[in-house]
Order: sequence, then structure tokens, then C-alpha cells
Amino acid sequence: MINFLLKGILRDRQRSLFPIIIVTSGVLLTVVMHCWLTGVLGDMFDLTARFTTGHVKVMTRAYTENADQMPIDLSLLGVNKLFDDLQKQFPDMTWVKRIRFGGLLDVPDEQGETRAQGPAFGLAVDLFSETTTEIQRLAIDEALIQGQMSKNSGEILISDDFANKLSIKPGAIVTLLSSTMYGSMALQNFTIAGTIRFGVEAMDRGAIIMDISDVQLVLDMNDAASEILGFFPEVAYDDVKALMVENAFNAKYAEIEDEFAPTMSRLKIQSGLASYFDYIASFKGLAISIFIFAMSLVLWNAGLLGGLRRYGEVGLRLAIGEPKGHVYRSLIYESILIGIIGSSLGTLLGLGFAFYLQSRGINVSGMMQGATIMMPTVIRAQITPPAYVIGFLPGLISTVLGTMLSGIGIYKRKTAQLFRELEV
Repeated sequence: MINFLLKGILRDRQRSLFPIIIVTSGVLLTVVMHCWLTGVLGDMFDLTARFTTGHVKVMTRAYTENADQMPIDLSLLGVNKLFDDLQKQFPDMTWVKRIRFGGLLDVPDEQGETRAQGPAFGLAVDLFSETTTEIQRLAIDEALIQGQMSKNSGEILISDDFANKLSIKPGAIVTLLSSTMYGSMALQNFTIAGTIRFGVEAMDRGAIIMDISDVQLVLDMNDAASEILGFFPEVAYDDVKALMVENAFNAKYAEIEDEFAPTMSRLKIQSGLASYFDYIASFKGLAISIFIFAMSLVLWNAGLLGGLRRYGEVGLRLAIGEPKGHVYRSLIYESILIGIIGSSLGTLLGLGFAFYLQSRGINVSGMMQGATIMMPTVIRAQITPPAYVIGFLPGLISTVLGTMLSGIGIYKRKTAQLFRELEV
């Protein structure tokens, strides 16, 4: 029967062309939307993890409550021992120490007087050790615009936009003004080794990258760090695995009543990303439901129009004794074939558009002016395994549902009227 129905679909284009076009269009939009939202969400999570939160992050309890203010006076003490303990307890993860701090970057003129100043966001990472993974993780070498990587103590990297704003180039000497861990003023001269651009507005606006040993010396943070970040071997974030690590670590310090005791938080619950993640997931489900409903209505109407054109055909089949249930089921089987054909075409076209968006992306830098969230200025789609099959859900459901609704009229046909209709 399948072969018979397939021949009918291919030979009678007036019966199948319009439904296939509708299904193809709906599936195409579903696949592209899924890949687009997956890419946006994936890039946001990846950037947030690499630059800010890690897959899990260890801070003091007091620091956690005020993390947006970067209060280095609430940083972790005895960080080297805690770091070793984390490596022993979770050996499959990569752990890194970081310090985030704020300050003022002062640019002197030839007489040593202030020529320009600007607020800076400082990120201290391990740049010099042989085993460091931070350069690759942050893609610092790829982000380099001018100059070179920091190779010696006392050298820093500065965002290219910030450097242009202050009218300085690699080789210039600048003064960092900040406060130490114990509240006193810190002043230190640094040499700009190079300028960088990450493609993230929040970082490119005024970031400086320094080696963590320099910051510990300048800010009086011996054996201290504001946070320890943990990363899974897999690039993609796994919330279930992160939750297990978080619970295992926090259980060790649950009975300690000290605001400076360490606590761990996973990526999803940091920076308000949990609600955003759930919102995107709900939006994807809602959008697919809307596509199914809209296509079902269109295909229902198409089925009604097709039923009018095939009125005589159905009547003849009933008149020669074919059961109504068999006619109804054959129409449903036919709609399943149409759904498979349309879904396959829509998936192929949708993956093609998604691949283009994944390769080229869309530059939204003009919309990111003043943004504070970690989001790339070039947004790309991301093709994942579910993208190959997600379009078949609305494609098949809508065609079958539309046919079921329009085919109900078969059971309302009166056998006594069939021959009169055929005579007409």
C-alpha cells in the first residue's frame, strides 16, 4: 500500500504539492530557530564559563553575596591548600585561580603628569607557568591585535578599544591605581605588552589582563585569590554533573559557620543564568507548538479543499464497498508520507541555512553598545544532533492532525446518496 500511495503523491502534484510546501516551510523555520537559539545560548554559556563563572566556581560565602562588586577583601585565604584539595577531590576537572578587581589606569605625559585616565576591569590569570591552560581557554593569543603576549613580570595586556580611548600603544608605561586586600591604596607601574579584542563588549570596553602573581604582589594577596574556577573536560556545560560536584564540595563545609568558608556554585545559578536558560527552553517549546498549531490549521483547510476535489474519488471507493475506516486510514497514511517528504526537505534546507549562520554569523556589535552581559558581538547558529530530527515533530504531527480533522467528513457520507452523487 505504501508504494501505491507514494506513486499517487508523486503523480498527482495538485494533491500533494501545497501540503509539502507548507510542511517544508514550517520545518525549515523550526530547524533554523532551534539552531539559532542553541547557538546564542551556547555562546553565552561558553563565554560566561570561560571568562567569569567556570563550570563551577569556589568563593567565600561573603564574596558570593557581593560578587558583582568584586570585593577582594572577602577573598579566599590559604588558596594554595584549597586548590590542592580540589585537585585531589575532583581530579578529572581543571582548576584555575583567578582574581577579579577594579581600578583606575593612569597614563602619564612626558613630564609625568596625568594625560589620560580610565576605569579598568582587571582579570588576573596564570600567564607564565609552563602548565597554564588559561591562554588557550581565553584565546588570548587569538585576541591579540597589537604588540605581543606578556612574557615578563610587570607587563600587562589591555583591550584595544580601551587603548585607543587612552591614545596609548604597546610599550607605553601606565600606572594602576587600586586598593589592596586590606583596604590600603595600591599604585604600580606596568608596561603594556599588547592590545587585545575578544569580541565581547563587556570585556573590550575596559579590560586589562595580568599575571596572577603580579596582582597578588600589588594587592597584598599572598596565598589568596578571589575565586577558583573548575572546568569539565567537555566543552559543553553539563548541569547534572556540575550539581553533583557542587553538592559533594559544599557537604564538606556545611557545618562550618564562617562567612569566609568556601562555597561552590555551578554556572547555571550564577549571574541569573538559570531563569534565562529556562526561559529559552520554554520559548523553544512554545515556538514549536505554535508552528504545529499553525501548520495544522493550514493543512486542515488544505485537506478540506482537497477533499472537495476528491469528493468523487472517495465516493466511488465507498460505493464499491471499501470500508470507511480503510479510506480514512489510507488518507492518514498518505499524510504521513507527505509529512516525511516535507520534513526531509525542510530539514535539509534548514540545516543549509543554519550552516551558513554557523559559518558567517550575524554581527550585532551595534546593538551591544554598553552591554554588561557576556555575549559575543557576532552571533552564530549551532548545528547539534537534535537539529536533524526536531523538524519531523511539527512536520508529521501537523500533517496527520490536519488530515484527521478534514477526513472526519468521510464518516458522515450516506451510502444511499453515493450513486446519486456519482450520476451527477
